[in-house]
Amino acid sequence: MITTRLPGAGRGPYPDRPRRVGADPPHTPMRPMWCCRACGQPWPCATARLLLHTEYAHNRTGLSIYLAGLMYEAMRDLYHLNPHDGPDPTSLFNRFLGWGSPRGPGPGGSR
Repeated sequence: MITTRLPGAGRGPYPDRPRRVGADPPHTPMRPMWCCRACGQPWPCATARLLLHTEYAHNRTGLSIYLAGLMYEAMRDLYHLNPHDGPDPTSLFNRFLGWGSPRGPGPGGSR
């Protein structure tokens, strides 16, 4: 049967990265506020970005996909907490994806 209805949105990825290092708490998001459970800064904090950048050094596309899914989850949580004054979409994009995009020449040549 052909239908024009799209399926409902599912849950995004579970925020389990970056992995714990040593005995310190991991720099993972504390939901629904999306602040770092180790340092209290907006997630991804500077340490989480560095650890994610290192963990995904050879898989930038995977990092972008992971962060896009978490950005979706953060949007849902943050707009649910404060529907009348939710976060700016541009700032959320820069917070989650803008820093992790691949740098340098693309696969086909130079910039």
